[in-house]
Amino acid sequence: MARIFGIEIPNEKRIEASLPYIYGVGRSTAKRILEQAGVDADIRTGELSEEQLVKIAQVITSEGIIIEGDLRREKQTFMKRLQQINCNRGMRHRRGLPVRGQRTRTNARTRKGKKRTQGVVAKK
Repeated sequence: MARIFGIEIPNEKRIEASLPYIYGVGRSTAKRILEQAGVDADIRTGELSEEQLVKIAQVITSEGIIIEGDLRREKQTFMKRLQQINCNRGMRHRRGLPVRGQRTRTNARTRKGKKRTQGVVAKK
């Protein structure tokens, strides 16, 4: 497997499809990186030379694309800031509810987790 910034990307796929394995690089960003590096998008990752891998890494750093740990840390600090100022988005992040206005009466299972039925205690 080829390594870019310590991330292993699959050899058997086209480089255009392999680059999105890096957190913070999507399809359109991968295309832009390959154009600027002068690398053909149809080449398999395993067929790339060391020079081409270095060029790709240089383009990512020169473009200022934030990837992997830095991006995760940045997103985490944004979320912590929202929680500290007690805004609505921060409160919903804290409670594990949908943040962007989705309904929660039904659905929202991805965010809320497995359904837990509330038991009713009968009076004596």
